[in-house]
Parts: sequence; structure tokens; C-alpha cells
Amino acid sequence: MAERDVARLRLLRTTGIGPVTWRQLLARFGTAEAALDMLPTLARRGGGAPPRIAERAAVEREMAATARLGARYLFLDDPDYPPLLAQIDTAPPALILRGDLPLASRTTVAIVGARNASAAACRFARSLAHDLAAEGATIVSGLARGIDTAAHVGALPRTIGVIASGIDVAFPPENAALQEQLATQSLLVAEQPPGTQPLARHFPSRNRIIAGLALGTVVVEAAPRSGSLITARLAGEMGREVMAVPGSPLDPRAQGCNQLIRDGATLIQTAADVLEQLGPIDPRAVRAPASTYAAPPPADASDADRTRITALLGPAPVPVDELLRQSGLAPAIVQTVLLELELAGRLERHAGGRVSLIA
Repeated sequence: MAERDVARLRLLRTTGIGPVTWRQLLARFGTAEAALDMLPTLARRGGGAPPRIAERAAVEREMAATARLGARYLFLDDPDYPPLLAQIDTAPPALILRGDLPLASRTTVAIVGARNASAAACRFARSLAHDLAAEGATIVSGLARGIDTAAHVGALPRTIGVIASGIDVAFPPENAALQEQLATQSLLVAEQPPGTQPLARHFPSRNRIIAGLALGTVVVEAAPRSGSLITARLAGEMGREVMAVPGSPLDPRAQGCNQLIRDGATLIQTAADVLEQLGPIDPRAVRAPASTYAAPPPADASDADRTRITALLGPAPVPVDELLRQSGLAPAIVQTVLLELELAGRLERHAGGRVSLIA
């Protein structure tokens, strides 16, 4: 296993380091090895104890288990990382994959919806996925019951399954055969280490990968406050197309889709509607970040800078842009202080580029 990959995975598996922090550390220090060396110093400047750095032996065991499963890692700065996913701020620093990787770099459409979907909605999702795949699109979904399953089956083999568990854990259990079929004939994607069970907090993370891989997201059937609407919201925040299939106002499972349409989502009835909405967009036109991270000039903050920024923070999330305006400090200084606070366990990052102090 490559030394660089071991260091990058150790950095990712270190306590308190998420996608944004991982990317900022590599941008600041150039390599994962240099970032690991600086973690204790940064945390001390942020007023906290050093984070628990992932042990090399533990990471090597994880990588060996991944290899035994016939899977591989794909890091954010690898040249074949999916280009659309690489553009989002919270892009996973490392994906674990089985299957046909080039599928993730082609024109991709997400199809999501209710787990307890109606038979009619499942039939429509299967037909829509089949028709889009026949036109050359790749269909991505979450391998859940209902609409997700129908979309995968309709699009085979041009489909990507993104799971909330480890690459070796099938959920729901009745989709074990379908999951293996995607891993051998299509593409299976996981963010969690092998052996990880699908916990509730993992599903929103999975949803942002689904939305990030796709040029647009189609919601076929969804109740209010469903996970499918989270995927649609994330797609909208990423600047991707949000589309929905209308349903009967008498069916609670259609209320989410109907509300999306009222809020501006495009009404979809056929595959032609989806293709018309997406237009002739080539995902290769939005290439991933450079394959290496060039370290910028040092931007160490002074104690006065730290005091000024910390005073602007509180338990209520605030946009980083607002901190820049009110502090009057250079962006590199603000980001450095936020990085120090996060590594010290004092800062929490929220959706939409917002941050808050941990009470």
C-alpha cells in the first residue's frame, strides 16, 4: 500500500477531521504527512487538546480488509475522482469502490423516492431509469427499498449504488443480491470503512454523495420530511437541477413531490423531460481539483486575530462570509483560526458554509 495513501487515510480517520478540514489541511500543508505533524500545534493554538490521530496499524488493517473485499480507495486528489462530486465543498476525501469506476464520470442522473412507494411509482421509476440509461445516462441512487431499488433494476448495468454502510454490509438485507450485482456489473460506492453498520447519521452523508454525483435529481415519490427531500435540497444547494414527478394530492407519499414542484422544481413525466432539462452538459467540463495540493504561503494568525474571530462566534451558526466581513481579516487568516478551533474541538461546521462554537 502506498505511503501517501496511508497518510491521507490516517488524516481522514483522525478524530474531528471531516471533508472540509481534510481539504483545508492538504491545501495549507501540501501533504498529509506534513498536516499530521502539525495537528498538535494547530489544536494547541485553538485552545484545546490535540485530536486523537488515527494509528498507522489501524489504517493499514482497514486498507488490507478493503483489498480483500475486492474494493479500492479513491481519494479526492486522484485524477479519476468523479468530477461533479469533486466540486462540492463536502466532497468525501476518500471513497471505497467496487465495480466500473468510469460510470461515475459520465452524464449521471439521481433518482430517489419513498421506501414504502406505491406499485405505480415503482413501475414509473423503473421505466424512467431504463429510458434514461438507454439514452446514455447513468442512474445513481441509494439502494434503499422502493424507488431506489426500482431505479437500479431499470437502469442495469448503467447504475451506481451509494450505500450508508461499509462496502461489505448489505442494507436492507433483501437487497444483498442486488448490491452484489451492482458491485460486479455496475458500480458500488461507500464512504464508511468496511464493517460499518448503516447508522442514522450516515444516511444524510450518503445523500450528499448521490446529489453530488448527478447533474440533476429526480424525486419520484416522497412524503414531507423524507430523506429524498434532503437529497433534493442538497442538489439545489449544489446548483444542480431538481426535478419531481407529480402525484395525487390524496396520497401522502406524493405530498413531498408536489411541494417541490410548487417551490420551483421541474415537473417530470418522461425521460425526454429530464434530458431536456439537463441539456447538453458534459460533466468533464467541470474537472476535479488538481491532483496535488499546492501549499499556499503561510497564514499564521496572531493572538489578536484569534480573539477577534472567536468573539464573533457563538452557539448560533453564522456564515463564514459574515465572519470575513465583520472581522476585516484576510480569508486565509479567518480560515486558519477556524481550522485551529475545529481541531481543538471547539468549532462545529454546518451546511451552507456556516460555523458555530460548541457550547
